[in-house]
Amino acid sequence: MGIWDRLRAFFEKEEVPLVFKDEWITILQDNLPIYKRLPEDLREKLHDKIAEFIRSTFFEGCGGLELDDEIILSVAAQACILVVNQEGAPYPKLNSVLLYPSAFVSNSTSAGPGGTIIERKVKCLGESWENGTVILSWNSVRNGADNIFDGHNVTFHEFAHQLDSLDGDTDGVPLLASEEAYQTWANVCAVHCELLIDGVQRGKKTLLDAYGATNPGEFFAVATETFLEKPRQMKKKQPKLYAELQSFYKLDPADWF
Repeated sequence: MGIWDRLRAFFEKEEVPLVFKDEWITILQDNLPIYKRLPEDLREKLHDKIAEFIRSTFFEGCGGLELDDEIILSVAAQACILVVNQEGAPYPKLNSVLLYPSAFVSNSTSAGPGGTIIERKVKCLGESWENGTVILSWNSVRNGADNIFDGHNVTFHEFAHQLDSLDGDTDGVPLLASEEAYQTWANVCAVHCELLIDGVQRGKKTLLDAYGATNPGEFFAVATETFLEKPRQMKKKQPKLYAELQSFYKLDPADWF
């Protein structure tokens, strides 16, 4: 029985409330500095979300990477921080998480002159597919988790894309509660996305990473990274964007720091 099968089997037979093993808590404390900043009640909820996540998600090591508890729990915990206060299954359309030891090669297509399609191979740290697959570089997962102040976390980024795509499109607009909420979201995010694009074009230092200026989907993913890793700066400099993300994620990470 493989590592993932063993963990899944354990969580499937465990009753709620879950008894999370001490060695797993040690892994989270050692590998995820953000875990130690969570309020105690959120840690307990996170443990249950991790169990749900591992029960329902297939993990596979690729490129020679051998999975272990550290790898699976580190990915699952970061993914579940995004949805720790959400009702229902953590990621209802997610099927599998594939992990490579480091950057992996992916095929990219783009439009060329005269409508031609240009195909090229690019190195990636992470990808999120609308068919329910997330691909990650373990080195990037580990490095992103280790530094909780730089606003860069590939796991948060790719799983934000998964939340974004629940309505069928990775367009920067996740599922929201009402038409009013959609309107407010569109207004706030449009303004801040334009501010980011303008800042990048003018060569200014921006709170959000420049990659967020690529398109609305990337803006949402990058904003999520910043919300969780630079929450006090975002709350001070971009309070309306912070409030939208706080409402969506049902989290207030500025209090954790």
